[in-house]
Amino acid sequence: MSMSDNKLSIFERYLTVWVVLCIAGGIFLGKVAPSVATPLNDFSIYQVSIPIAVCLFFMMYPIMVKIDFAHVLKSAKTPKPVMLTLFINWAIKPFSMFAISYLCLGYLFRDFLPGTEILANGEEVELWRSYIAGTILLGIAPCTAMVLMWGHLSKGNDGLTLVMVAINSLLMLLLYGPLGSLLLNVNSMPVPWETMVFSVSIYVALPLVAGYFSRKIIIQYKGMDWFNQKFLRWLTPVSITALLTTLVLLFSFKGAVIVSNPLTIMWIAIPLLIQTVFIFSLGYFVLSRWLKLSYQDAAPVSLIGASNHFEVAIATAVILFGLFSGAALATVVGVLIEVPLMLLLVSLCKKTSYMFNSTPQKQYA
Repeated sequence: MSMSDNKLSIFERYLTVWVVLCIAGGIFLGKVAPSVATPLNDFSIYQVSIPIAVCLFFMMYPIMVKIDFAHVLKSAKTPKPVMLTLFINWAIKPFSMFAISYLCLGYLFRDFLPGTEILANGEEVELWRSYIAGTILLGIAPCTAMVLMWGHLSKGNDGLTLVMVAINSLLMLLLYGPLGSLLLNVNSMPVPWETMVFSVSIYVALPLVAGYFSRKIIIQYKGMDWFNQKFLRWLTPVSITALLTTLVLLFSFKGAVIVSNPLTIMWIAIPLLIQTVFIFSLGYFVLSRWLKLSYQDAAPVSLIGASNHFEVAIATAVILFGLFSGAALATVVGVLIEVPLMLLLVSLCKKTSYMFNSTPQKQYA
């Protein structure tokens, strides 16, 4: 094990503490210093936050630069994990989110969510229906680029994760609109094409290109030993630091919302938590084991299924229902719970890796 691995292990050992501190610090910053958080939050293009995009680049680049792209091509020829993630994301996840949201928000918690609101089109609807719409938008927008970080932290197959993220991003361009129209009963649901293309370009394509060419150039001029022992040692803490900075920014942007709507956020969070745990458990403990996937494949497949592309969901909610709608609030709740919850699932993956066959693959130089 290299020195960089030791440093990462020590950092990961206390990652939960850092996450809690960053969440608390972000909420505190958003509440006491909105003059700092608000301008940063407003600095966005097509509903994609530029400060978050910068952090995500530095989360993704260290992962991309470590990938041996010969293994990406090999992973693309492995059908079982790819087909499983497509089945979970498009045949199960949208409909389970629909069912769980209606059970929780439309039945069990309905009395705790009184009131109505006027949507962007002038229609008056009950708030609980608007919250359900927001959760459905999250359910049909799978697989943000942050999955690359979750797969990396879980010691999964980074090459396979990259392939699955790319395929799901392409399919989202085709299936997002029709699924949304079906589940929301909207005749022609507007699709935020600009947000989809821009977010994939910034979160995946840019760090991918930078990682590929910088890896190639560094190894060519400095050699593989220098790349492994010097460059990667310096780069190792960058992803974790960017992740923690992302947490501070996310919770500072929504600090005032959290403080002013704690109970509403709690009721919305419950079905989102149930959905995430259900999809992860189905993919990881049931389907991956049934298909006899290795741990390195099972972990990223299940984490991809559990995650959501929240930028696309937020953009659609704003277009359809309005910036201050219940649907938009529900998509924001999805953002707030996703990072801490996914980190818990990453930890669960590593603690239960013994349940799977391990087929170590040399993904890195």
